[in-house]
Amino acid sequence: MKKKLLATVMSALLITSLLGGCGSSSTASSQAASGTASTTSTSQAAGKKLKIGITVQSLSNQVWSVACTTMKDMADKDGNTLTYTDCGDTSSKQIEQIENFISSKCDVIMVNPSDPNAIENVCKEARDAGIKVMCWDNEMENTDINWVIDNQKLGYMIGEQASKFINDKFTDGKCEVAVLDYPQTAILLERENGILAALKEKAPNAKVVAQQPAINATQGQDAMETILQAHPDVKVVCCIGGGGAVGANEALKSANKIADNVGIFAADATDQELAAMLNGEANRMSVMVTGTPKVIGESCYQLITKLGTGGTFDSRDVYRDIFPVTAENASQYYSK
Repeated sequence: MKKKLLATVMSALLITSLLGGCGSSSTASSQAASGTASTTSTSQAAGKKLKIGITVQSLSNQVWSVACTTMKDMADKDGNTLTYTDCGDTSSKQIEQIENFISSKCDVIMVNPSDPNAIENVCKEARDAGIKVMCWDNEMENTDINWVIDNQKLGYMIGEQASKFINDKFTDGKCEVAVLDYPQTAILLERENGILAALKEKAPNAKVVAQQPAINATQGQDAMETILQAHPDVKVVCCIGGGGAVGANEALKSANKIADNVGIFAADATDQELAAMLNGEANRMSVMVTGTPKVIGESCYQLITKLGTGGTFDSRDVYRDIFPVTAENASQYYSK
């Protein structure tokens, strides 16, 4: 009886020790939830090997590409199988990718939707087949969890930071502003609306003279070059994402328009944006979501593996933290 009691106590201590060793490796990782597992993945702890499929809008965006390679590395170390791909921001292609993940009998599918409405039905098919579904970015119906941002709030933060710059640099806050948006995607339209609302409220004398869509650096540079031809006095650029911001910075450099009163305000806080900030270029502020792209990948993976091994969440919508990064604190997030 004593031996049996001792064995029970030792087993309990071992379990406690294993759980105690699973603390989060970063503040941003622990942000992930209300729901996320620890840095040592849930799949490892449960001993179950998962088959994971991921489809994102585009791998040309540093956040998505680094996050995906980070998840792939973590899955390989855990003995899980993870396949990631991008849909080229095309819903029909994304539907086909999800169908392939269903056919290959994935345990978990994560979607970063080009158009969330377009993939609701195929995600329902996945769940009907017993596959767990996670959405990165949108509040979808046919999912088990949604990892989401308050995009109106994020956009407002971009516009608010730009307004502070405008009011500091220009007499009576009068200057010309360009917005690089992407209304094709619903959540990015929310960001755009947040930007415009903040500018109207916080910098009412500033004038938005141009709006052009830009989701990546190439589009951002092309759009900014076009804007500068028509509006050479644009001093402030607000972007819905880091890709457009990087391109806008290149266009301003090529036009020899980098100056103390020229600023780009965006989101994502990619390495390119942070490098430009630290180098005294046009990028002034970028809203970071969750953390660096690597931390985002770590947080995503923890959610996926918890979901795949039967973990539960306080809410289907898991909200991410957002905060501004400027030249003053950029070095702590810059990975190079």
